[in-house]
Amino acid sequence: MSRKKTGGKNPNINLRKLKELITNVMIRTSGQPMNYKQISARLEINDVSEKMSVSEALRQMKKEGLLEERGHGKYILKARGGYITGTVDLTRFGYGFITSEDMEEDVFVSARNLRTALHGDTVKVLMYARRKGNRPEGEVVEIITRARTAFVGTVELTPQFAFLIPDNKNMPFDLFIPLSKLGGARQGQKALARIVEWDQRSRNPVGEITEVLGFPGENDTEMHAILAEFGLPIHFPEEVDKAAEKISSEITDEDISLRRDFRNTPTFTIDPDDAKDFDDALSFRRLENGNMEVGVHIADVTHYVKPGSVIDKEAQERATSVYLVDRTVPMLPEHLSNNICSLNPYEEKLTYSAVFELDSKAFVINEWFGKTIIKSDKRFTYAEAQKVIDTGEGDMKEQVLALHNLAQKLREKRFSSGSFAFERLEVKFNLAADGTPIGINFREFGSSNQLIEEFMLLANKRVAEYVGKKLKGKTFVYRIHDKPNTEKLNSFSYFIKRFGYSLDLENEKGLPAAMNKLMNDVAGKKEQNIVETLALRSMAKAIYSTDNIGHYGLAFSHYTHFTSPIRRYPDMMVHRLLSRYLEGQPPRDGDKYEKLCDHSSRRERMATDAERASIKYKQVEFMSDKIGSVFEGVISGITEWGIYVELIENQCEGMVAIRDLLDDFFEYDEENYCIRGRRTGKVYMLGDKVMVEVVKADLQKKQLDYRLA
Repeated sequence: MSRKKTGGKNPNINLRKLKELITNVMIRTSGQPMNYKQISARLEINDVSEKMSVSEALRQMKKEGLLEERGHGKYILKARGGYITGTVDLTRFGYGFITSEDMEEDVFVSARNLRTALHGDTVKVLMYARRKGNRPEGEVVEIITRARTAFVGTVELTPQFAFLIPDNKNMPFDLFIPLSKLGGARQGQKALARIVEWDQRSRNPVGEITEVLGFPGENDTEMHAILAEFGLPIHFPEEVDKAAEKISSEITDEDISLRRDFRNTPTFTIDPDDAKDFDDALSFRRLENGNMEVGVHIADVTHYVKPGSVIDKEAQERATSVYLVDRTVPMLPEHLSNNICSLNPYEEKLTYSAVFELDSKAFVINEWFGKTIIKSDKRFTYAEAQKVIDTGEGDMKEQVLALHNLAQKLREKRFSSGSFAFERLEVKFNLAADGTPIGINFREFGSSNQLIEEFMLLANKRVAEYVGKKLKGKTFVYRIHDKPNTEKLNSFSYFIKRFGYSLDLENEKGLPAAMNKLMNDVAGKKEQNIVETLALRSMAKAIYSTDNIGHYGLAFSHYTHFTSPIRRYPDMMVHRLLSRYLEGQPPRDGDKYEKLCDHSSRRERMATDAERASIKYKQVEFMSDKIGSVFEGVISGITEWGIYVELIENQCEGMVAIRDLLDDFFEYDEENYCIRGRRTGKVYMLGDKVMVEVVKADLQKKQLDYRLA
């Protein structure tokens, strides 16, 4: 065959590649029948023999069921089931699967047909004609939205160019970095790079370094890398910090005149010992009629942060504060969060309050919502407040003990109404000055925590009921929680039977009580953590929405987030909407607030994932000097490639690879949550206690490798 061409644009191409080019042409022509001459013209093929190759490729594609002939020698792509829109689940091997509401099964897309689509991207897919017995298959024809364009990775330098090797296991392509776009990054450093160009003909996207994070292993580098990996901010823009610094903390006579004054009412805060901002306080006084007045006072953030300001726009984008192991990344600049808005002791502060008159049985007799001014008399840590509750002695003992008594009654009523009692152990690290973990312990959830929790729940619930029931039809931001997934609940119920527990799933109304009894039964047992973890996984995720469906987990028909505007943007939205309605103003744009709810829910999930990643990193770092040590653990997960084991002593989870189980050939039994030896019948199941030896601690992958001891 002659190789001669005009312009030299078409070197010899094989038949497979030619079929791919023909398919692309036909996709672009949207169903127009074409013959080999028309397709050759589109491909700029002028050589007669290569035109014959096009003709041959068309005949083969027809035979393979990819094309159908319309008239003599004219072809179109065979009807393939049309188009679907979905999300890419990219594998480390380069091919992917598309999950779509339009399809019951995931759609396979080969690497060459992904058209540069990456993990999480929303794409339009052209479906192939499905062959009998095969899974659905298609090809990406349009990338609708990119899930991300920036990646964290390690810089690899050569004399002529550089690459960024992404940390993200769902990103199988290195980013090509021209030396002019290095941004000062050096060999081996971690950096953040964004994709600036990606030609479909190139295997690797072209990127540029936007931020150098530092050298791997350094605490700040790794924490900043986690934030960047999840698309979370590391610093405030300079203009935001400057705008915050200009805000005055002065409280004017006019401010006071417009507010209910609680400065002479006994008031205190209870927070963790390492808290830097205090966004809620409680006041207490006895009334002449024998009832008790409880004020739930929340920092009046929206007094200082005006809609549309640079601070508000930044807070809206962040949507939440982020809590990593060694730091808080606040939603608001520290001048606001730790100073002006923080309800520090002995300082007059502007607040937004829910004030309740309660009888001795903790029933709400009256309620009031509005702007207030307070002066906190005491800043308790949880441990200090717990000591007052336990001993009956200490500062403000009358107020603390009375509120504790009311809180326990509120708690009892809540659980009797069907609220779930999930109180998972919280990992806390003891860190050296350089961020190195030197110990792991667990935060205890005692009566002082319950005291604060119950009154925050009461305020959130009653504010939501006020708008949702008394002001029906008004746009509002709710915290909603759907009923659990039946399939997940059935799996959970099946799992706990091996520990001797049971769950009656036939009685839907009795499920919360049954689940709470189960939590009490497992408390203090070695299987407690795994049972609690799997119970939580069986539940739906709580989200923000203007469409109220209630909160299943709390058994509340109406629930919102009113109590933490320093660290959650939805609480700021709630404050603004409630203020409008208390002033008799009309409802706001529901679509706008629903979009903000969706954004806040997504940012909350990202912040939670980043927090877990920081915990995982510190756990791996903590175990890195314990190679060869043996620990008792519980099997916390089963997959086809291994068993996950969580150590009882410190909850550090690692994996025992199936390939390292040398005494038999083990197979994965998904239905029974186990792996089973083909020869010996040996079974490893979720919840089994095993002894494991620490083999490897991979900080780069945040991964611990164990083997059975």
